Amino acid sequence: MKKIFLTSTTALCMAAMPAHAQVAEQQAAESVSTDEADQNDGLNVIVVTAQRRQESVQDVPIAISAFDSAELERRGVSSALDIAQYVPNFVGLNNTGLGSANAYFIRGIGNSESIATFDPPIGTYVDDIYISRQNANNLSLFDVQRVEVLRGPQGTLFGRNTTGGAVNLYMKEPGNEFAGYIEAGYGSFERYMARASVDIPLADSFAVKVSGYYQDDEGYAKNTTTGERVNENDGWGVRLGLRGELSDTARWTGSYMHINTQAMNLLNFACDPANPTDCDGRFVTTGLSRDSNFGGRLSGEKDGYGLGNDTNMDFVSSNLELGSGEDVSVNIITGYVYTSQEYALDFADGRALPSLSSPVPAVRGYTLGGFTVANEGKFSQFTQEIKVNASLGDGLVDLVGGVFYFEEDNYTDFADIFSIPTQPFPPFSTVPGGFPLVLADRTLRNTTKAYAGYMQGDLNITDQLTLTAGIRYTDETKKFSVSDNRASCNDGTVEATCVSNVNLFAQNGTAIPRETSTKIWTPRFAINYQLDNDTLFFASATRGFKSGGWNARGTTPSELLPFGPEKAWSYEAGVKSELLDNRLRVNLTAYYLDVTDLQTPSSFNRLDGSVAFITRNFADYVNKGIELEINAAPVDGLNLFASVGYQDDKYKIDRNAPLFDAFGVSSVASQQAACQAQLAAGLVPGGGAGEATNCGAGIVAADGGLAEPIRTPDFSFAFGGSYKADLGGDLTLIPSINVSWRGDSEVGTNNQSIYTGSITSSSGTVFPSNPYDGDFIVGSFSEAHWIVNSNITLKSYDGWSISAECSNCLDQEAVATSLAQYTYLNAPRTFLIKGRFEF
Repeated sequence: MKKIFLTSTTALCMAAMPAHAQVAEQQAAESVSTDEADQNDGLNVIVVTAQRRQESVQDVPIAISAFDSAELERRGVSSALDIAQYVPNFVGLNNTGLGSANAYFIRGIGNSESIATFDPPIGTYVDDIYISRQNANNLSLFDVQRVEVLRGPQGTLFGRNTTGGAVNLYMKEPGNEFAGYIEAGYGSFERYMARASVDIPLADSFAVKVSGYYQDDEGYAKNTTTGERVNENDGWGVRLGLRGELSDTARWTGSYMHINTQAMNLLNFACDPANPTDCDGRFVTTGLSRDSNFGGRLSGEKDGYGLGNDTNMDFVSSNLELGSGEDVSVNIITGYVYTSQEYALDFADGRALPSLSSPVPAVRGYTLGGFTVANEGKFSQFTQEIKVNASLGDGLVDLVGGVFYFEEDNYTDFADIFSIPTQPFPPFSTVPGGFPLVLADRTLRNTTKAYAGYMQGDLNITDQLTLTAGIRYTDETKKFSVSDNRASCNDGTVEATCVSNVNLFAQNGTAIPRETSTKIWTPRFAINYQLDNDTLFFASATRGFKSGGWNARGTTPSELLPFGPEKAWSYEAGVKSELLDNRLRVNLTAYYLDVTDLQTPSSFNRLDGSVAFITRNFADYVNKGIELEINAAPVDGLNLFASVGYQDDKYKIDRNAPLFDAFGVSSVASQQAACQAQLAAGLVPGGGAGEATNCGAGIVAADGGLAEPIRTPDFSFAFGGSYKADLGGDLTLIPSINVSWRGDSEVGTNNQSIYTGSITSSSGTVFPSNPYDGDFIVGSFSEAHWIVNSNITLKSYDGWSISAECSNCLDQEAVATSLAQYTYLNAPRTFLIKGRFEF
């Protein structure tokens, strides 16, 4: 869906800023941390609001990675997804199909599902406004002030859906002087881009910022069936930011943005499946084209959709701050977001899904795709928060607290189409390019209302020792409704196969509830000791929770099962230090994460070859690890960084759980026992009906053990740097290189992959491939890989600059995710040359 929206847009949003007296302090700190940093004989000073108040990042007793605008430019970061390369134990990826949607995994906690009955466990915030839908969170970093990545649960100060952490973006406000920039560039795959921004002070107390961007490319993958190019990243956006200094104790910021984006992340291959000797580029073979339609098979507007993804977002924010001196301030923060999304995407490349019998399915070019989802969605959300900051007793106690209200209303009209080979008899023989079966066509409506109150206090016992305690209470209610769009389900009768409210029963006959309610307390405790001005020791215990929901991807009524909230406790201890006269910064954190009722989405191939989805609270989860971040400025103009992440995680299951839960779903323990019995009998996992069907499903791996948790390589690291060289004549040259490495990992919940080498079942069936070992063909396994990015900029003090940059410079092919055993690769190497003029 497009690297997207909030894209320049994001920049648009302008909320949650400090009181009038604090603003001058913040702006001074920002000036130190950007252009003047190289002149100050040391590292940037970055002011963050990870505890909902302004502090130096080195004073916050939280595992946090913060990047100001100068650091983002040095590392060539242009979207929220790019940040993940540089944060320890953080994995980011585009969702399958949708280039506009990011799935974040921090310390093993994440979710790649974007349908509206699922909530992401990594909260995304733009200027303190929560972005609830994961299908629109790949924000293009345009006019960004800073990015903060908070690792671990943030359930006290940020609330729901932060069991893994939070990604907070803060945008630049309108400036006090008339200034701005224009930028244009050209790059790989006929990419054109342009950006512009201008600050316009209309009075001493009021200013506006007007920004816009445009980008267009032809797409990095070639469809050798239709001749089209796909996986483009097109879009445009405009934003208006407002700032008013109403009085010495009153300040308001507001923003509006509109963003349109079209972007896909279609399944593609490094060699052309229709001509395997052609490995020059990326290739797609679906027969679904941009001019396609579904010929009356589907209801509503989506019947006319062709291949593509089109998303629009409107974002409105307001932050009124009232402050009485330096001791008390009140923020009234209001946000409204409306998103519409239309797409038709093929998740099976116009052919069958991989299996042991056919690990590389023949190219079919089915005209309506192999497994296609057509979707029309409309999502609106409203948030209201009142936040109070106070300092009492001459600095003895610092308090932050408030109340929060969230309301969301979602509409999703979507259908699943699965194509099968044409048969030599009617009606199948009348359909060219495969016969499309409509697995489901339904309309989903769901709402959320949540109320919360929170309070956190710091007791500054001495200048060195601080004790922190906080608590949040959340009361949340969710409602869910579904109706079948097919004519046979709307002719006065509702058959048992209709995906409608009246048929919502599990296979054991238990009614599936359409309303859930969660009431929960999420506390936080911390202690930090400031050994001296340069060294901080801290320890903390924090709780978080993620909302429950429904398995709305199901195509039969009995599959639309609910899943409960997941809850997490995280225990951290660490040290933050600045050494060598502020030329070396070393931050080290150790953590233990304990999650109860982990929500785990899983997909698998049904016996008929179609895709089934299931999400359950399969197990508990434990992850322990270490995170190290180093920044250095050994000499003026040279900036270096390195980060290392280590994690050791596993699922935990109840070995004494009942054989079946309340909805008739087998427990993991009983499923694992059944799998091991099937393996002992010589049956083969992934072999279809009559084979080891309990293996390679859910979190039970093909070998009968519990699967490895996904996207948690044991080790990951990143390093790089930049150097500002003075060429004389008012010119500087700034080269930079940034390298990241991740170890082996799994990206599919069931760890199911297909390897070379035949295997024979006790049933007598000989499969040409196997689920255990050999050369990797397709599936869940992601091999260790390097990603290298670099750029070089020639800059003049007169305001102009020219830069050349490359992403994935070595053109490394890496498995990012998988769906139904198909493997999704990362984006290929791209180049971009751009010019910029600042005034």
